[in-house]
Amino acid sequence: MSQSPDPHGAEAGSGREGAPAPPLSFDAEILALLPQLRRYSRSLTRSDAESEDLLQDCVEKALSHRTQWRGANIRAWAYRIMTNLHLNARRAVARRPSVGIEAAEGLAESVPPSDPLARNRLVQALDTLPKEARAVLMLVAVEGHTYQEVAEILDIPVGTVMSRLSRARQMLREKLAAENVIHLRSPR
Repeated sequence: MSQSPDPHGAEAGSGREGAPAPPLSFDAEILALLPQLRRYSRSLTRSDAESEDLLQDCVEKALSHRTQWRGANIRAWAYRIMTNLHLNARRAVARRPSVGIEAAEGLAESVPPSDPLARNRLVQALDTLPKEARAVLMLVAVEGHTYQEVAEILDIPVGTVMSRLSRARQMLREKLAAENVIHLRSPR
């Protein structure tokens, strides 16, 4: 009896044990990587909740960008996606630092409660502005757009944006100052 070259005892030419496994589908390959990706995400974030979010974002991105995979090493590709997502998230946090809710509990409120009378006066003053000036003022002061963005939105030159904004602010100042008269009774 001759020995088979297969260490598991399969006969040569049977096509079962010695033959390479059929290639997995893309989804199946990503699914097979989940335990490894989960461990890697946990090592990057050091937090169970953040690691699950990172894993989910990675898998979602891999599945939605499957056309970008070139058929080489899917494991390296998925790890690169996860690494990039993690680095991007860290950069975003560095750009916009935040304070946890626990740390913020002891802070005093820096903005006093809104005065409904002052708010009503402001709304009435805004309503008296010409619509072009009000639009520019709202886009810059409230919505936070740049002058260039406002110029593109309204299809006007940047200089016009600046002059309308200046006039709107001046008219608003004058209107609010004129209404800011407090009548005091004379002492008896």
